[in-house]
Amino acid sequence: MSSLIADAGVCAASAAADGEVSRGALMVCDAAGTYRPATAAEVLRQARLVLARRVRRGVVFDSPTLVKDYLKVHLSPLEYEVFMVIFVDAQHRLIACEQLFRGTLTQTSVYPREVVKRALGHNAGAVVLAHNHPSGAVEPSRADEYLTQTLKSALALVDVRVLDHIIVAGDATASFAERGLL
Repeated sequence: MSSLIADAGVCAASAAADGEVSRGALMVCDAAGTYRPATAAEVLRQARLVLARRVRRGVVFDSPTLVKDYLKVHLSPLEYEVFMVIFVDAQHRLIACEQLFRGTLTQTSVYPREVVKRALGHNAGAVVLAHNHPSGAVEPSRADEYLTQTLKSALALVDVRVLDHIIVAGDATASFAERGLL
């Protein structure tokens, strides 16, 4: 945690209800040099910056936990559905991560042709598919399962493997690979 705090430029403390500062939460320094409790938005913004520094082009995605943490930070705060694709090479090194489609509160339209086009454009050897469920329900729907199989088939035609499809719902994730749905 100390590296996160150092990277984020905040210190570990919290303000109690009576105004006293105690250990445990994060503080930020404002322009005047005064420390105050960090807002949730400030903590999330700094977490995204730290993860962006850790997850750069060429980083090997060899840990499902790293992928899930990266996706949770980017997808869990959203109030609408988005569909993202992480493009990796044959050694699972990151090429790019793109939000390809944005939808409404309960659904988003995903076009396999566009996913294949972007995979070819990046010269990807494999992809990790991801989307969020703003409702908080992490369970994959039948439509999610059908979409995954459709994308897997379309990408297989151009020799691009689907490594996983991860659903993010708040702090929870569901991995199609871990559930045997790929």
